This record gives sequence, C-alpha cells and structure tokens, in this order.
Amino acid sequence: MRKKQTKLKLIPLGGLGEIGKNMTLLEYGEDIVVIDCGLAFPDDDMPGIDVVIPDMTYLEENREKLKGFVITHGHEDHIGAVPYALQKFAVPVYGTDLTVALMDHKLKEMHVSGDLHVVKPGDTVELGCFKVEFIKTSHSIPGAVALAVTTPLGVILHTGDFKIDLTPLDGQPIDINRLAYYGSKGVLCLLSDSTNAERVGYTQSEREIGKTFEHYFEVAKGRVIVASFASNVYRLQQVADVAIEHGRVICFAGKSMEQIVAYSQELGYMTIPQDRIVKVDDLHKYNDDKVCIITTGSQGEPMSGLYRMANASHKINIGYGDTVIISASAIPGNETAVGRVIDGLFEKGAYVVYDQMADVHVSGHARREELKMMLHIVKPKYFIPVHGEFRHLMTHARLALDMGVPEENIFLLENGSTVSFTRKAAARAGEVPAGAVMVDGSASIEDAVIRDRRELSSQGLVVAVISLDRETGKQTAPVEMISRGFVYMKESDELMGEAAEAIASEVQRFETEGKANYGDIKAAVKTRLRTFFKSRTKRTPMILPIVIEGERHD
Repeated sequence: MRKKQTKLKLIPLGGLGEIGKNMTLLEYGEDIVVIDCGLAFPDDDMPGIDVVIPDMTYLEENREKLKGFVITHGHEDHIGAVPYALQKFAVPVYGTDLTVALMDHKLKEMHVSGDLHVVKPGDTVELGCFKVEFIKTSHSIPGAVALAVTTPLGVILHTGDFKIDLTPLDGQPIDINRLAYYGSKGVLCLLSDSTNAERVGYTQSEREIGKTFEHYFEVAKGRVIVASFASNVYRLQQVADVAIEHGRVICFAGKSMEQIVAYSQELGYMTIPQDRIVKVDDLHKYNDDKVCIITTGSQGEPMSGLYRMANASHKINIGYGDTVIISASAIPGNETAVGRVIDGLFEKGAYVVYDQMADVHVSGHARREELKMMLHIVKPKYFIPVHGEFRHLMTHARLALDMGVPEENIFLLENGSTVSFTRKAAARAGEVPAGAVMVDGSASIEDAVIRDRRELSSQGLVVAVISLDRETGKQTAPVEMISRGFVYMKESDELMGEAAEAIASEVQRFETEGKANYGDIKAAVKTRLRTFFKSRTKRTPMILPIVIEGERHD
C-alpha cells in the first residue's frame, strides 16, 4: 500500500486585502513556520482600540507543530504582534540585528520574554523540515530581507517589503544574484510585495532626494524641521548629513525617533557626531539658522511631535521663519489628518514642503517594472501576490499573467484561505479562522464591545435607575434618568420627565406580591425607552437600566 502523500499548506493569516498585520504560515506534516507577525492600526470605526492583530486561533489549535517565526524586517506591520504571539507560544524568533533590537524593546515594554535570534543576510536556519535562507533586499529600514524557504516539495520565496535600489545609501543593494540562483534552481511559489503594483516605472533611489534636501537647507533662514517615519533610518542619516554640512545642530524629537536613532547608531547603521546632537531643552542656546529638528508625525498622528508642534502643545512651537519638510507621503486613510497638520503649520506662518510640492520622499516598495524584474529573476511555478489591498493584489496578479505565469497558477487569496501544494499540483484547500483581534490596552476586545462603543459614540447613553422594594417589587423612589452624549440634561427636563413616567408605568405591570423578575423589568424598560425616544427625538441611544433593591419607608 502506497504511503499517503504529505501536502504543503500555505495559509495567510493577515496582510491580504489590507495594509498591515502581515502573517503567513507554512505547514508540512508536523511542522509549521510563520513568516512575519505584524499589527495594523485601528480604523476610525474602532473607538478605543490601540492596535489590531491577526487571529491566531489556527496556530493555537496546532501549537505543537509550531517551530518558530522568521521576520522579514522591523516595521510594525511585520513585528508588532510578536509580543502577543510570544505570550502564547514559546518558540524562537529570527530576524536581522535591527529587527531583533526593535522586537526586544517591544517585548520589554510589555514584560514578555522571548527567544530572539539575530541572523545576517546569507544565513540559514532549520526549523523542523523547513530550511530558511535570509536574502538581502532594499527597503526603507535597514536589515530587510527576503526569505527562501526550502520545503520537502520545493522552495517558497517570500520577498518581504522590497524595492530594487541599485544605489542605496548603505552601499549594499538587493542580492539579485542569490534570487537568480533560486530562480535557476526552480522556485515552487513566489509571494511578492504588491503595495506599489499600480504605480508604473521604478521606485526612485533614496539618493535622488538628497538634492531636494540640499536646496531647502540652502535657502532656509530659520529652523528646519523635518518629519519622517522614525524607522526610515537612511532618510534620517541623509537629513543629518545635510544639516551638519550647513552648520546646524540636530535635535531628535519623539520617543520612537530617539529610540531608533540610538539602536541604529549602536548597530552602525547611523553615524552622527555626538557633539552635533542636542536635546530639546538646549535648543535655546542656538540661533534658529543653526538648528535642524527631526521629528515624528509625518502621518498627522495626534500624539506625534509634529502634530503637537503645530498646535502649540510641544516644547518646540513652530512659527514664522521655520521651514517644515514632511518627508513622507500619506498612507491611504491618513490624508485628512496629514492635510489638517499642513494647514495648521501654514496658519502658524511656517513654510511647509510636502510630497505634492517637491521630491521629499521615495517609497520603500517596488513599482511595476521592479515587480516584473522580480518575477523574471525568480521564475516561479506558482504566484501569490501579498501585502496589499485587493486592487493591489489584482493588479499584481495581472502583471504576473503578462510575465508568463499561467492563470491557473496564480492564486488571489484572502486572509484564512489555504493553498495546498503536492509534487504535481496546487489548489485551494478551504479556510481557517483569520479575523482581526482588536486590542485595547493589554486586553483583546470582542466585536460586541466595538458595536456598543460605536453606538455610544453615535447615539449616546441613557441610564435609568429604578429603585424597587426587594419584597414587593414596588417602586421605592422616583426613577432617576441620566444622559451622556444623548441630550443635555439641563435643557431636557420635560423629555426626561416623560421618559421616567413611561418607565414607572412599565414597572407597575410587574408589581407582584412576591419578588419581581428583574430581567423582565430591564428588558421591558429598554423596549419602552427605545420606542419613546425614537418617536420623540428620531434617535435611539444605548439604554442601560439599573435596578436598585431597597426597603420602602413610608
């Protein structure tokens, strides 16, 4: 009797149809390895939520198979959920030096222990039946790698976030030779970054925007404030170099900015003379034309340095004579917040330079020609576009079709979709749980709680306090009505008085000689108040009845 053939399963738990919470599983027999473990930031319709992480139910159900995590780079959408995962799974995590430093800091902040391992491009680790090689790529953060995962059925190549920059600032371009090596040997499946699949041509090299910085530092008469992603270490170094050339000291403003600069200097990714770096409190010692401030806030984040500078809630207040360079493009969904900050800066009298005015930012993601080059170099049998909203994935899939990948070998997946590989074929193989877990503080929040929060934020809350005799079930005091976010109590005495009367008449129906059924009373009060407020105000607030037991004193 022939032994049943073991299948290789590929299961994305996040990162498809969205930007964020990237997480992909490879499973063969009794072994699972996980590529990336990221988070997403909450949408406007998730009130009170801090972060969103992948649903790891499938991993929990198969925890005995899990051999470890391999991480492509240190951005939040690839490492942000690692502390939450390591609260559940005691397995090793592998990444390059800066990636591990950032993960280690996150673990310490959350008081989570972890088995972190530093690797270099070119290193290989074995996790069960999987052999993973880390391959140098170019991105907007140091230490970005692609992953070549050798499985019993062939090589799965995951690009991570990448672009093909042949003149990177660190002098270490993407390792095309190694990617071509795997292409020549045969790649079973390519998973490739789709973020910029809609954009034609090539992504600019970081070196290209150096001339723009030179120009604006040359003409600036006062302080220069540059807002960028804290993780864009190459950009920070570039700005610092130009600032020093123009005789300016550098102040890094923002906790995450200071932290990443410290790690990057320690690991050798940044080199800035310490005598050129000053603290915020020492800026008053220098003339404005001798100051460069590098801060967070390029996405209009409410607690970021640039946002607080713009609304005068920071030690550094921006005003006339300042030049502000926003060295980033708005992430989809952040356009309004970024526009609001830009308007605020102009109102303060600053001269603001942003991506629609000048070349002050280049993406870390490959455009169409680079994506085609990756497909040409790797020559995969099967192709799965990853890391993007559905339109990005669809556009990338069509690009692969143009590059000669057969249509039946291209899989457009959703989170939780499973692709199963055998030695002869690949096919969809069902679904696993792959929703979003919303985190508030240190606790995960259910959908029902979010629905309640949405209702509270849109309709408000009415609390009805009902005092009943514990023996007879009769009212012992007038109903007390409390409103929050629904109506202003001082101007709504008549409305709330009528609501109290409606409740009183409802409670009377439940008066008995014995104890009242409080559950029935609360349900009836909710129904009566919803109907009452809907008819009087055309709105339906959240209703919260509270029954207080007491003895009647006549």
